[in-house]
Amino acid sequence: MADYKLPDVGEGLTEAEIVTWKVTVGDVIKVNDIVVEIETAKSLVELPSPYAGTVLALHVPEGETVPVGTPIISIGDPADATAEAPAEAPAPAEGPTDAPATPASAEIDMSNPAATGGGENQTLVGYGPRVSSGRRRARRGGASPATEAGAAAQLQLQGAFGQGAAESSDVVEADEPPVPATPAVRPTGHDVSAPPAGSESTAALAQARVLAKPPVRKLAKDLGLDLGGITPTGPGGTVTRDDVHAAASEVSGAEVAGTTPAAEPSGARSEAREVREPIRGVRKMMAQAMVDSAFSAPHVTEWVTLDVTRTMKLVTRLKEHRDFRDVRVSPLLVVAKAVCLAVRRTPEVNATWDEEAQEVVLKSYVNLGIAAATPRGLVVPNIKDADTLSLAELGAALGDLTRTAREGRTQPAEMAGGSFTITNVGVFGVDAGTPIINPGESAILCVGAVRRQPWVHSKRGRDKLRIRDVTTLALSFDHRLVDGEKGSRFLADVAAVLHDPSSALLL
Repeated sequence: MADYKLPDVGEGLTEAEIVTWKVTVGDVIKVNDIVVEIETAKSLVELPSPYAGTVLALHVPEGETVPVGTPIISIGDPADATAEAPAEAPAPAEGPTDAPATPASAEIDMSNPAATGGGENQTLVGYGPRVSSGRRRARRGGASPATEAGAAAQLQLQGAFGQGAAESSDVVEADEPPVPATPAVRPTGHDVSAPPAGSESTAALAQARVLAKPPVRKLAKDLGLDLGGITPTGPGGTVTRDDVHAAASEVSGAEVAGTTPAAEPSGARSEAREVREPIRGVRKMMAQAMVDSAFSAPHVTEWVTLDVTRTMKLVTRLKEHRDFRDVRVSPLLVVAKAVCLAVRRTPEVNATWDEEAQEVVLKSYVNLGIAAATPRGLVVPNIKDADTLSLAELGAALGDLTRTAREGRTQPAEMAGGSFTITNVGVFGVDAGTPIINPGESAILCVGAVRRQPWVHSKRGRDKLRIRDVTTLALSFDHRLVDGEKGSRFLADVAAVLHDPSSALLL
């Protein structure tokens, strides 16, 4: 039997969240079969298995965050798992405790090779396993194994699903930690009375029989709903997220729970007034990066509003061109090409300020980043060597980049090494903004919405009022290495190409 430990899938990864298990206990898998999808601080990543065999246990439930090096799945021969299973669980130490029992995956002596399945664990990526135990979120409510109600609930689970079923299945039957084989010793000096038959014990057993995944259980708790009162419609009688929402829309939390709530002040609301979401993954990384950039680089922002009617006509012609038949053509494509051309005249906007070495690093390549809003937060993947691509190649790369980002499949390597960023707020109908520079870069260009509006148009020396396509560009730059003259020149060059695409021949 071998334990597959959470690897480091990116430079310096410390932890990751288990999002979706792709296998269940009993599945037979081969090397490189996808077993789990995790969320790191940068993206969603699918992990392949380094082992072949039968899935013996899933040590971490969906929705839990664990450090790198934590065993997440056991793979091997079922006969080996039976031979290695202990005769009985060790009795807990005497004395009071408020902490839940340690999960089986955290009780392994990581310093003993025999305890980890023999030999050092192989990982496909990263720096190898880390000696650490899983970190579980604090549990709210639920019976404790130290009470007869909790013990009864655990015994019921063990009888129905087998020893360790609550930890080895992707559907968790109860919130309580594993119960030891011998009852816990009650602390001296505490008046702990046995619950009346048919009340607390019955409720604990009923709660234990409810099948639901951890995210669904958390949703029910946040809405104040009792899972036991929700009609399941999922496979095998599992309560789904839709079941919880349906129950919440029909009756109040107190009616679903079937209990009498404590007296509330007059006029108090029964529904939740606040919903708390944990800050983790992509959102956590993005927030920290923006704080670091905003308070380390002196930002300056310049604006220009311009007529882009000729660019819009070019976009229309490109859509009909045979070389762009499979490319999604938009004004952003022309903006990206204009940036790559304008960088040649102002390389400082494509540079890095090295504080430690006290040097300005000028780059002879353009790794063009495109800020993309995804359901999991803002990511900035970049197109490597964008300045060397033709217009058609750049359009294809932009399409692949945005599609992958929206699906949440952007890999950490695709977000590393950016040199200049474009953020397109025009897709939201916004005219412009003051963007924050992506850390490690010196400038970022914000592209606003293209609107049809009156504009003074000069032709053959005569000014006429016409309806034209107009947009606004905003450039934020690091004033430590880009002064006002350089920032203004770069912005003017980009604007010139968008106003008249033929001027690109001059850059």
